[in-house]
Amino acid sequence: MTFLDAHNHLHDARLVPHRAEIFERLAHLDGYRAVVNGTCEADWNDVARLAAEHDWIVPSFGLHPWFVENASAVWRERLLEKLDAHARAGIGEIGLDRWIEPHDLPRQIEAFEWQLALAAERNLPASIHCLKAWGPLWDLIRERPVPARGFLLHAFGGPAEMVSGFLDRGAHFSFSSYFLHERKAAIRDIFHDLPADRLLVETDAPDMAPPPARTRDPLTDTNGKALSHPANIELAYTTLAELRGASSEALAQQIEANFERLFGDQISL
Repeated sequence: MTFLDAHNHLHDARLVPHRAEIFERLAHLDGYRAVVNGTCEADWNDVARLAAEHDWIVPSFGLHPWFVENASAVWRERLLEKLDAHARAGIGEIGLDRWIEPHDLPRQIEAFEWQLALAAERNLPASIHCLKAWGPLWDLIRERPVPARGFLLHAFGGPAEMVSGFLDRGAHFSFSSYFLHERKAAIRDIFHDLPADRLLVETDAPDMAPPPARTRDPLTDTNGKALSHPANIELAYTTLAELRGASSEALAQQIEANFERLFGDQISL
């Protein structure tokens, strides 16, 4: 059974003290591969370094909405350099966010539009973040070109009534074990009903930790806050299969086909 993590941040500094333990756990997961997403200029080199060291990593480089206001004047040139230097790379994590304070939505939209257009022009997989900005995101996805291969709405938490429109535009949706928290019942209902050929699975490690009672061998940061572990991908697969009434093997085969369709030119399967 193959485990494919469609979105994480394995390079994140919070995971560095645990890296040996993380790699040991991942070695026990059959066929593990992961898309590792950079979020700003400061971490793109870390993503590139990890991808050079581990052929099971698909690098992805993008300017996250949280970091738009602090981006340098040449961030676009630097992003192009990274993409040109890494033929396997996708674009992400990009998106819109009205949850973070303060935020400048017009600047976020400007950065997102440019990156989405680049993904569409090069037909690269785009990993998209959205918090409390689903209306503006939909307006852009509806009106602008998107990659022919589709795009990922990572850890989708939007309204159920918007799903069909995103599906029509080529969206894939990734399930996280974070959705096992009791307050996420409505999101679990969405993933119960999504078309099987648009499902992916992710951890978003080190963020979006599952409920403590469901976490095996939990990790914490220096302040004792729970971290999502990349090996939580196994929990995400198991619980998504249960949610959909599917066998783990059948789900894994479907996820692999979906991952290949979205990221297939990016890795050698």
